[in-house]
Amino acid sequence: MRFSGAEDRWREGLGTLRDVVRQELVTRQLAGHLPATPCRILDVGSGQGTQALRMAARGHHVTALDASRELLGLLEAGIQPGMRVRTVHAEAERLGELFEPGGFDAVLCHGVLMYFDDPGPLIAAMARQLAPGGLLSLLVRNGDALAMRPGLMRDWTGALRAFEGTGYRNRLGVDARADRLDELSGRLAAQGLEVRRWYGVRVFSDAVPKDEPVPDDLYDLLAAEERAGRTDPYRRVAALTHLICQVRSG
Repeated sequence: MRFSGAEDRWREGLGTLRDVVRQELVTRQLAGHLPATPCRILDVGSGQGTQALRMAARGHHVTALDASRELLGLLEAGIQPGMRVRTVHAEAERLGELFEPGGFDAVLCHGVLMYFDDPGPLIAAMARQLAPGGLLSLLVRNGDALAMRPGLMRDWTGALRAFEGTGYRNRLGVDARADRLDELSGRLAAQGLEVRRWYGVRVFSDAVPKDEPVPDDLYDLLAAEERAGRTDPYRRVAALTHLICQVRSG
């Protein structure tokens, strides 16, 4: 996984505007699809644990898996009394050997697929972890709008290059890969997963400087981002695509 070694640069971005918008929108978009009663959640590539901790605060039983001991340490420092959180220090590729199939009601995988040249094996492994009717929440780089960020940042050469493929260098300085919605939906269908809803994340705020602080009008910004993220044509040009998938019955 190509993210290894970028943890320090990732931590520098925590709490900035781009991070806050991403985390808040994903939480809002996911909340409407999870049951109100406690369920078993696996967070694959949990990082510092923003979503894992928020899910645990809502009463869910969370298993957080990440390859970075340092990021898991940040997650563990945020666990509050009464939260049911288990951390597992391991690569995402080891899912099959670490957990029994069908042991989770929901699997989260946010900002991870872009670091795999071939996401197919990981998607298949996560599908096997889901109980009947279980949910898979995926956050991926939007390959259908890959030219938007360089274009908005006046990197015309980068924008032209982005039209031709799905590879890019992200703000951590890591070479990564984007997913196109139709192609990814096909991969998911092959594993018995149906896309129930999909959203855009960071329609308006993606091109801000990476160290941009949270503004005073954050409430209105989040409201605008949330509405754009569920509305065409805006969600189609978001930097990230958030898919809510469900195991097909039968």
